[in-house]
Amino acid sequence: MDVDGVSTSINEEVARSIPIQSGQSKALYQFTQQSLPACKPVLTPAWVITTFLFMGTIFIPIGLVTLRASRSVVEIVERYDIECVPEVFRGNKVSYIKDSSISKNCTQYLKVDKYMKAPIYIYYQLDNYYQNHRRYVKSRSDKQLFQELKFNDTSSCQPEKSHNGLPIVPCGLIAWSLFNDTYTFTRGTRELMVSRKNIAWKSDRDHKFGKQVYPFNFQNGTLIGGGNLDPRIPLSDQEDLIVWMRTAAHPSFRKLYGRIEEDLDAGDVVVVHLMNNYNTYSFSGKKKLVLSTSGWLGGKNDFLGAAYVFVGSSSIIISIVFLLLHVKYPRPYVGDTAYLSWNLKSIT
Repeated sequence: MDVDGVSTSINEEVARSIPIQSGQSKALYQFTQQSLPACKPVLTPAWVITTFLFMGTIFIPIGLVTLRASRSVVEIVERYDIECVPEVFRGNKVSYIKDSSISKNCTQYLKVDKYMKAPIYIYYQLDNYYQNHRRYVKSRSDKQLFQELKFNDTSSCQPEKSHNGLPIVPCGLIAWSLFNDTYTFTRGTRELMVSRKNIAWKSDRDHKFGKQVYPFNFQNGTLIGGGNLDPRIPLSDQEDLIVWMRTAAHPSFRKLYGRIEEDLDAGDVVVVHLMNNYNTYSFSGKKKLVLSTSGWLGGKNDFLGAAYVFVGSSSIIISIVFLLLHVKYPRPYVGDTAYLSWNLKSIT
């Protein structure tokens, strides 16, 4: 059965059965026969090889520039959760961190290997901490955070929603587990000034945390979580809380603590006096202190540059392989649409 012939006849009958104006007859017939002018590119070996070469020559330089920008960022990372536990408590770190009668003061020394230009960003890094857990993420009340204290609906804040019949502000597990380690920095005999302002997103300060909402009944239960909040300061100004409540997507994450507004020279030794308050020992977590400069692409991250270099190198390798195959096994009539499968009938 000639299927193509039957289809052509049916399309011609349909076209003739539609009442049309004389000026539109030819255009409608071309439309029904799918013979209107159209772009039908044919990927010849020359086009494919040239395209991959072009991608390689563009991607590799971009990747190298991106890698250079990332490598120019100076970063100091120091893990302190083990070193800051006294020797006698190394075998039972949980009892140490839960015992409020034991001093949590600790001193760490950071050696600056390269010149660090201000501002120098201070981050705390937590590992094996799943802020993206479903029950943890849901345990908050966005309406309570932004509206006045009279908003008492804390049903979404289980299990930290109320105490002694009064609502907790801010309620929920996220606020309850607020990070509460503190750091001070000295160089020589002088303390380095650390700016704690504008560390949270402006959109969060203005639109998610109310200027008339104050902490109330917070950390008053028998089970104490992380840090406390000053009840005299509105939530919109509690930037530590705002930073913490923007939950991380991965179990290893960094959050901004502040900024050092002074340059650090190579060879400087920064003494860090910290309070090791936060309990990461119960879930085998890790705590790290990070000092980092920034570049025009942000912090230190080689992934983007490495990805550009990988894609560019792969494109050049593919173009070379295609070129060798084309030289060894040349195809006649390359680019001739008459040799396409649906046009072979007209040739034979």
